[in-house]
Amino acid sequence: MFGQTNVTDATGDLVKNTTTATFREDVLVESTRQPVLVDFWAPWCGPCKQMTPIIEKVVQAAGGKVKLVKMNIDEHPQIAGQLGIKSIPAVVAFQNGRPADGFVGALPESQIKGFIERLVGPVEDEAQDLVTEAEAVAAAGDLDAATALYAEALNHDPEHLGAIAGLARTLVTRGMLEEAGSVLDAAPESASKDVGITAARAALDLALQAADLGDMPELERRIAIDADDHQARFDLALALNSRGRRQEAADALLHIFKRDRTWEDDRARQQLLQFFEAWGPMDPDTAQARRKLSALLFS
Repeated sequence: MFGQTNVTDATGDLVKNTTTATFREDVLVESTRQPVLVDFWAPWCGPCKQMTPIIEKVVQAAGGKVKLVKMNIDEHPQIAGQLGIKSIPAVVAFQNGRPADGFVGALPESQIKGFIERLVGPVEDEAQDLVTEAEAVAAAGDLDAATALYAEALNHDPEHLGAIAGLARTLVTRGMLEEAGSVLDAAPESASKDVGITAARAALDLALQAADLGDMPELERRIAIDADDHQARFDLALALNSRGRRQEAADALLHIFKRDRTWEDDRARQQLLQFFEAWGPMDPDTAQARRKLSALLFS
């Protein structure tokens, strides 16, 4: 549970808990080798629980330049009292056996990173560097290499949302739908509102739908026979999207919406919205298709 054991399986010896009895060795002595951050917390403190995974992540990214020691002030109030700490979460940085800097309250990741960089210099984010490289490689069409880079990023930071989303999308593109689902299922709870994760889930859902469709020539033949075969055109839109022909897919759905807005309880428009979700809100294809939809809605 939170704060009960050292997380040595995930963070090695960079993060540990301390007590009044071990504080001298864990903090004062250790800070003569590199800075040591002491995170004063308590089990009832919600902001403490919010900040802990963030500060642990940044400490890990520092690669051993700084260590983190956590102290439960309910069980060990003496040190916090001596330092005059009256509010938590509170973090005090020790260098050469003495307090050097600190802050009170749960800060966002960028500010925690800045605080640590003032102590040790620039902190490299290996996971983010790998994600950036993977995105470039994927854009160049080397999906095998992109998959490997995203997986390596997750080895550095198992909860990196960009790596999770990128790996899932790459696996979807490669047709490895079951594997993509497993990656997304393992995402942390904090991923539920992340735009990248949402887009990856939508892309997987679309790929699963497309996998059950008939051949495109058969769908096109049905539409040629009956221009109002909305189900065939709907299925064709999914098939076109799965092949990267986004605007044609959007136009197929817009055609249905124009002819019959109530078809299958507004199914064409709802499907188009899922396309937008999968493509991303800032994608040029999303913007173009959204303009066409707006023209129909307000015509």
